[in-house]
Amino acid sequence: MLKNPVALLLFFWLVLSRTPASAAAPIIVIDDTGFTVELTAPAKRVIPLYGAFSELLLALDAGGLLVARPAADAHLAELAALPAVGTHMRPNAELIVARKPDLVLQFAGRQEAQTQTEALRGLGLNVLTFSMDSFEEMFAVLEKLGRLTGREARAGQLLREWRARLAALQDRYRGQKPVRVFYEARYPNLLAAGAGGMVNEVIVAAGGENVVRENKKLARVNEETVILTDPDVYVIQKGPMNPNPSPPATRPHYKDLRAVRAGRVAVVAEERFARPGPRALDAVEELGHILHP
Repeated sequence: MLKNPVALLLFFWLVLSRTPASAAAPIIVIDDTGFTVELTAPAKRVIPLYGAFSELLLALDAGGLLVARPAADAHLAELAALPAVGTHMRPNAELIVARKPDLVLQFAGRQEAQTQTEALRGLGLNVLTFSMDSFEEMFAVLEKLGRLTGREARAGQLLREWRARLAALQDRYRGQKPVRVFYEARYPNLLAAGAGGMVNEVIVAAGGENVVRENKKLARVNEETVILTDPDVYVIQKGPMNPNPSPPATRPHYKDLRAVRAGRVAVVAEERFARPGPRALDAVEELGHILHP
């Protein structure tokens, strides 16, 4: 038995130094479809198929791990030079496989996206699918990405900061009468933000009340619905889904809306309001100023 303290320390050092690196605990993550990915080490080559994941990874200082990007992320300077591999609805499997990712991130959505996910998994790729229809879901995804990329400390820091900021914004409007909001996602062929997505979370956190109660991300509505709900504020998103929205005052039947008569029509950026990610908190702050000038 070793009684000399120096010899004892040397013994433990030798034991630890000979422990193989592979003995480290694996990283196990279960996605929102019940699919499990087990990594023996933090991911080194990551492909996000939806821009929200790109922005979360950049916030984690993990941009250097990205080896490809969704087609829609060309505007992000940090990712512009990366090859595009399609969209989450139509990913290019050949291009993805060629980049040899150890992790692919997919956004939960319509069945078509899940079909593509299964096809990629059939090629031997680790594909995790996540929903982000609320701030809590987004925070949970951030925590998992921190573990998957070995950035747990950074994820913890961001979570504390983002939760505190969201709570402060919610407190700012708590106790005030909610402002009734209609959020236009597309016109014509009118689509509105429903009660089941991130846009609704932004509206509520900013002291608003979504007049469209259907529990979907996007709800198909008609002009009669808009007239009957007669919102206090009419918000129009501008972006790929709604590239050239006409002013409501120029549309048939819209000129008598309360929001139009009061001049309470606002145009906001689609990618900031409809895309889950760090900028969703900016969207809450922006909308709060619109609803409560």
